[in-house]
Amino acid sequence: MGEYEKMIAGQWYDANFDAGIRERRARADELCWRLNQMAPRDPARDELLRELFPQLGESVELLSPLYVDYGERVRIGDGCFINHGAYLMDGGGITIGSHVFIGPNLGAYTAVHPLVAKERNQGLERALPIVIGDNVWIGGDVTILPGVTIGAEAVIGAGSVVTKDVPAGVVAAGNPCRVLRPITEADRIGLL
Repeated sequence: MGEYEKMIAGQWYDANFDAGIRERRARADELCWRLNQMAPRDPARDELLRELFPQLGESVELLSPLYVDYGERVRIGDGCFINHGAYLMDGGGITIGSHVFIGPNLGAYTAVHPLVAKERNQGLERALPIVIGDNVWIGGDVTILPGVTIGAEAVIGAGSVVTKDVPAGVVAAGNPCRVLRPITEADRIGLL
């Protein structure tokens, strides 16, 4: 089993010194650089986004700058909005459901490194998936850590550090992020 296959399987793998892994990241880095240099209305931008994200839904808006490790390990559903400054460290895979709103400066990190320095210095890493359900709203400057699932229709407050799963239909915030309350009928603004 190669290092990339180990990464996909959630096993410890050589993230720093394997030529195949490094080449995949270099390709994504180049695509991100090109994307971040483009004018927002450049018609070639959509084509480049689809090259970077083969699993990109319809009617998705991604604002630059945007950074990924691979791109091919990200799935973005229909009708999503991702604001400026997102970094999707997608070795473990990142799934973003449909109609997700993401504020500026999201950090979604799937990588875990060994705690023992000698092992860490060998370039070892393990990548755990992040899953964001449909209709989630994530405020600005949120950090999502490896292995986290955020349930459908949850709201994550600005500045939160999400260290564990968040259930569906709640407001959660803080460092570490914790559930504050459920979203209820009382939260309707009455315009629909």
